[in-house]
Amino acid sequence: MNAHDLEPDKPLTDEQLKLVAQLKNDDLKAIDKALLSNACGYWRKVARVVGTTMSELPNKIQGLPDVFYAQRILHLVSEGRLLSQGDLNRMRYSEVRLPGEEQECE
Repeated sequence: MNAHDLEPDKPLTDEQLKLVAQLKNDDLKAIDKALLSNACGYWRKVARVVGTTMSELPNKIQGLPDVFYAQRILHLVSEGRLLSQGDLNRMRYSEVRLPGEEQECE
């Protein structure tokens, strides 16, 4: 493990914050829906959920960094729409799953 692995995810830059500010409520709903569809009933790394979601939405919302998607996961956890374990400030060291009994994903 190198020192970089111990650091939290980097904050959004000013340029990225400007891009995020342009998002409409429908954009956020689409991102959240995609994140939830890539989570399932057993623990998955946040980095995997984020990466899969980003690959599904490449043309729809360009330029959004992985950290933004990880922040949306934190939001979904705070709403109770996802359960989490680990440090959500480090997407490689945290996991999420849908609430309810653990079950296999499709």
